Amino acid sequence: MVDFSKVRAIDFHTHAEEPCGCHSDDGYDDLQTTMAKYFGAPWTHPPTIPQTAAHYREHNIAAVIFPVDAERETGYRRYRNEEVAELAAEHSDILIPFASIDPAKGKLGAREARNLVENHGVQGFKFHPTMQGFYPNDRMAYTLYEAIAETGKPALFHTGQTGVGSGMKGGNGMRLKYSNPMYIDDVAVDFPDMPIILAHPSFPWQEEALSVAQHKPNVYIDLSGWSPKYFPPILVRYANTMLKKKMLFGSDWPMIAPEKWLNAFDQADFRDEVRPLILKENAQRLLSAVA
Repeated sequence: MVDFSKVRAIDFHTHAEEPCGCHSDDGYDDLQTTMAKYFGAPWTHPPTIPQTAAHYREHNIAAVIFPVDAERETGYRRYRNEEVAELAAEHSDILIPFASIDPAKGKLGAREARNLVENHGVQGFKFHPTMQGFYPNDRMAYTLYEAIAETGKPALFHTGQTGVGSGMKGGNGMRLKYSNPMYIDDVAVDFPDMPIILAHPSFPWQEEALSVAQHKPNVYIDLSGWSPKYFPPILVRYANTMLKKKMLFGSDWPMIAPEKWLNAFDQADFRDEVRPLILKENAQRLLSAVA
């Protein structure tokens, strides 16, 4: 288990990657290469989970880490949740495992979710509506949400435009409409005791995300996927005031390194009393409550 008293920050948004070349025939390596160019990532091959752990340990930052199960919609083979959890357990001093399940799996997915929490130490679940091809408030997803709510663990949803598929023909078949955060307002109403995190500044729906987080007590925002120097002023204003206890540091590793994000955060217009909340205290309170 991570000793939160010893780390300087908690990154709530990092991606688990398999060694490059595992599935070269399904196109995932090409997608990763294109994304790396979009984000200006400094690597040739995506870092593995052990490499990720070493990087975060070096910088004394804890990391929530997860795969994305978009196999049905994209054809990219899933990185098995059990394997991700097993590797995270080997680095439990720094990594906090979340899982990802395609909500179209219905009862099968619900059974997997319960098993992952009960037997594999999974601490939350990641959804990517654009990659998984579903509206978050589609009732077909509710069977899985019900199982997650039973476990008490949080659900993290990608929101806004995504760098995944950006610049590729047809956006690599990915439809941005699914990731409007207003669809998650329905989920927050129907599952009021399930912690929900809206991932990323939600361009072009930033105000919708802020309104949902302000209105629903169980909704948080992680600030991953963008450098803080590009944050819209309204996001910074809300982070400094009424949503200061609902904002979470996130990098979007391996596309954005945590130290790069933190360097930009140091220069951004956040209040001194708010910075510790965003970097660590809000995440620690949320994770401790659902442990």
